[in-house]
Amino acid sequence: MGVYEGRGQLSKAMKDLMNRWYDAKSKWDDAMSKSIETDHLVPLEMDLRNAVGAMEHIAQVLAQVKQECQ
Repeated sequence: MGVYEGRGQLSKAMKDLMNRWYDAKSKWDDAMSKSIETDHLVPLEMDLRNAVGAMEHIAQVLAQVKQECQ
């Protein structure tokens, strides 16, 4: 699996998770649901954004290395 494919899979998984969370949240709105969102989902989303940015950077580095080695 390449970097772009991995990035796509991570992004899709996060989108699926958040869609399911929004469905659950529409029926479950109490202190625990707010805690789960604040303590777990928001940080996870931020971590994913950082990971996707890092994956983009490493893909560019790998492309440059490949070009220089040809």
